[in-house]
Amino acid sequence: MPFKAQARLLLLRALARALPKPGRPTTTHPANLLAIRPDHLGDLLLTAPALRQLRQALPHARITLLVGPWNQEAAEHLPYVDRVLTLPFPWFDRAPKPSPWAPYALLRREAHRLRSHGFDTALVLRPDHWWGAILAAGAAIPRRIGYGTPESLPFLTHALPPRLDLHETVLSLRLADAALPDPLPEDPAPTGPTFLIAPQERAFAQEWLSRHRVRGSVIALHPGAGAPVKAWRSEAFSALADHLATEQDATIVVTGSSEEETLVEAVAAGCSHARPLRLVGASLGQLAALLERCRLAIGVDSGVMHLAAAVNVPTVRLYGPVDPARFGPWGDAPAHHRVVRAALPCVPCNRLDYPLQELSLHPCVRAITLEQVLAAARSLLPAGAGVG
Repeated sequence: MPFKAQARLLLLRALARALPKPGRPTTTHPANLLAIRPDHLGDLLLTAPALRQLRQALPHARITLLVGPWNQEAAEHLPYVDRVLTLPFPWFDRAPKPSPWAPYALLRREAHRLRSHGFDTALVLRPDHWWGAILAAGAAIPRRIGYGTPESLPFLTHALPPRLDLHETVLSLRLADAALPDPLPEDPAPTGPTFLIAPQERAFAQEWLSRHRVRGSVIALHPGAGAPVKAWRSEAFSALADHLATEQDATIVVTGSSEEETLVEAVAAGCSHARPLRLVGASLGQLAALLERCRLAIGVDSGVMHLAAAVNVPTVRLYGPVDPARFGPWGDAPAHHRVVRAALPCVPCNRLDYPLQELSLHPCVRAITLEQVLAAARSLLPAGAGVG
């Protein structure tokens, strides 16, 4: 173990000894449960089956979901929680820290805030989130359930053996089982992510499509990614749009956040004849409503692809550094989703933090060919598919 990690582990163990010890849990029937999910859209949506399991088994319990502000809108579209709280989780806010001690000062303040809610059970849903385990301990939550990584273990009352080889949804489902007095039987047809679309969001999608005189099939392309190493070539997306517009007689819509407008415009400008529409900067609910009207969504490994699956749209996803066995499509994946990867020996490496100057040395997504993606799309959407 590197020296820095050893020092941190020693510090965390000392902190665990210094924290006040809450009383032992008096019940195995949670009545006021806190689910901690610090990361971003895709990870949150993959947690939805576990939240569904908790709601089914605990219909009268109060379930609170604690997420970063960046995920508040998504969390409020999940049907299984009673309340959403936010916290700017360190290292997930994608912002520089003012000092090395800032995450711990935040932890102290937030633990004090959570203490007033009287939670009886906490689930630390990210397997390696030792900061969340400390938060639950500092908030004096009697039952604290998570994965027993060395950093988290001193702060948990119920630790499951770490299994980082399993899919993220399976890991969350196992934690939900551990919180229940009687685990539910295994679902023979596992459900995927869930996202409830509001009537006004569906009205937005209808009006947007009508305003652009869209008739027939719609195919969405989402070229944006949360890390540069996960990006495909914009010119390849343009060529893909040209092929699909012709083969499927489809309207192509290129989507992206406000920060991705330049990329969206580059894909649209690179098309020879597709003339794609652009949807940039829509709310998450509006984007979900538009995706719901599509016959297919194609993009790199991103939360938006999980969002498409959550509204029952087939997807083609381009994976590189991230292992799809852990973070790929969930549910009835073989029937409705395709994963495309380059045949490189280093895939997957599960690293996203490569400096920009090193990206040319890591072509795991850029090496995916247009022909691979077209073949995957054709397998889900044969020529002559009907209206979306």
